[in-house]
Amino acid sequence: MTAPGAPPRIDSHQHFTRQYLPSLLFPILKRNRFDGSVAVCGLPSVEETRWHLSLATEHSFIRAVVGWADLADPRVGDVLDEYQRHPKFRGVCYRFAAELPQGLGELERRGLTLDVDAGFTPAIVERYPNLRVAIDHVTAVGTCSPAGYANVFAKISGLITAAPTRWKAAELQPAVRTALEAFGPERLMYGSDWPSYLPVGTWKEALAAFTQAIGPQSMDTREHLLGGTAQRFYRLEAGDAA
Repeated sequence: MTAPGAPPRIDSHQHFTRQYLPSLLFPILKRNRFDGSVAVCGLPSVEETRWHLSLATEHSFIRAVVGWADLADPRVGDVLDEYQRHPKFRGVCYRFAAELPQGLGELERRGLTLDVDAGFTPAIVERYPNLRVAIDHVTAVGTCSPAGYANVFAKISGLITAAPTRWKAAELQPAVRTALEAFGPERLMYGSDWPSYLPVGTWKEALAAFTQAIGPQSMDTREHLLGGTAQRFYRLEAGDAA
């Protein structure tokens, strides 16, 4: 685990399925000196979110859950009310269509986070300037104008998902270095995207790809990327591990 006074080491982006459960991930994190993870629902389902929250109740290493809600539903507040009764619920992962859903205002008002992917548009933070946004798998979608918004963060995640045994660090480095220059380590966080590449790839290979892609970095930068940024973005308290 982390040294006293250092931020926790957090895998900021992983999922659970009925096949790949917390009992499989926990020993992997422990062997690699990670303190916990952020579980992101991989399916757009209220029931899936409820299941992830139940897992977070049972397993202390799951520090936060990012669930799903239909942000276009006028009654989305009722679903968020339910989710927020769980102390580890932090926000919503959502794929966007053409128009921005009104439910984004509910996330902003409640101080919840938004995880997005290639569907990110600067209009989100222009219309909702206090909404904290994380762009998932940023190296897969590139970086551009989003980095100019202080409340937009990004995840260096999904590095080996498309090629679990064929990845080459040299091919990942340009996108990772661009992300570092654009966002800075204070707005970037590492995510394994476990178990998307199983059974071909491994969690440790995902971490190796990240480590090799970022290259030599200061301890301060590594602490941000490997947990400090996730701790701030998702507002993880020390008590979350209890």
